Amino acid sequence: MNSTSQGLSPTLVALMSIATGLAVACNYYAQPLLDTIARSFNLSVNQAGFIVTTAQLGYAAGLLLLVPLGDRLERRGLIVGMSLLAAGGMVITALSGSLGMMLLGTALTGLFSVVAQLLVPLAATLAAPEKRGKVVGTVMSGLLLGILLARTVAGALAQLGGWRAVFWVASVLMVLMALALWRGLPRYRQTVALSYPQLLGSIFRLYAQTRVIRTRAIIGCLSFANFSVLWTSMAFLLAAPPFNYSEGEIGLLGLAGAAGALAARQAGSLADRGKARLTTTLGLLIMLGSWGLTALGAHSLVALIAGIILLDLAVQGVHITNQSVIYRRMPEARNRLTAGYMTSYFIGGAAGSLISASAYHFAGWYGVCIAGVLLTLLNLLSWWQGHRYEDHNN
Repeated sequence: MNSTSQGLSPTLVALMSIATGLAVACNYYAQPLLDTIARSFNLSVNQAGFIVTTAQLGYAAGLLLLVPLGDRLERRGLIVGMSLLAAGGMVITALSGSLGMMLLGTALTGLFSVVAQLLVPLAATLAAPEKRGKVVGTVMSGLLLGILLARTVAGALAQLGGWRAVFWVASVLMVLMALALWRGLPRYRQTVALSYPQLLGSIFRLYAQTRVIRTRAIIGCLSFANFSVLWTSMAFLLAAPPFNYSEGEIGLLGLAGAAGALAARQAGSLADRGKARLTTTLGLLIMLGSWGLTALGAHSLVALIAGIILLDLAVQGVHITNQSVIYRRMPEARNRLTAGYMTSYFIGGAAGSLISASAYHFAGWYGVCIAGVLLTLLNLLSWWQGHRYEDHNN
């Protein structure tokens, strides 16, 4: 291992948090615009929902195929290069004249925007051990805020300049962030004596051999499926009666989710103090309760906002806890652990998008909420089966 790092300053933590948020936001600008894009290309609800699924499948592919390279290659150069390629994918989306071209741009953006998942383990590596959970929580808050605020920004920009303007602006921001990362990040390279195929194979071995890591990956998968179930169909709910909201108004709901995400930051500090079991259990119970309020949101904006805040609080709290537990296990393999965990995470997100679009198509908003409840119950069952394999200080 060699590094010219001078430590992890608060400024660098802030830069990495912003970069993580901008990178992951690339996959979520389309969500509040789905109704508008569907009308632009004459798409059905299911076809429009596939745009979100494509983004998440692209992201899952990048997690599995590209993130492990962080254990072999110099990280700063890899991060900057992938940021520029993600910007290129959004340019294709902005220029798209058909659903096929849009899906191509969306897939490429998803593939390379996994740069966010190179920044998280890098932050964990550079952080002092006693502050690792807190630093991971801060950077992961940037990630979830990027997902949520992407909707608000996209809605506002779409009202000003149409949905294509969203992707033009986002591509410029990614180029500017790539330049900032080139200047701000330390050079860091970790030497691993594995070929690329061996590196990929080792991901599966790590998860096959460690029950705790498998349990955390399953919990993350089902939690993010919940998140996608909510957000994929929300644009269709809010664009229809009784709400009849515009893109900008729909996007503002992302602010409610951001409040929940910020409230979950303490989960990392609690995990540092040995409270990972507690934060996981509470998070899953809050997730289950949030769907009751969300169901009432079919006719009550206040109930919907409360449900959004609680769900995003729970998802982020569980997610930060999962990563804190995983990163303590095998420090030398953090990129591969991230690749395995986050691949599972975004496969859950892609599945949640498909489930949500289908549930809304066949059973409306209540069908979406029932799907969320069933996924959460499955998650609680998985946690009940797996928690006994964790140490009591986790």
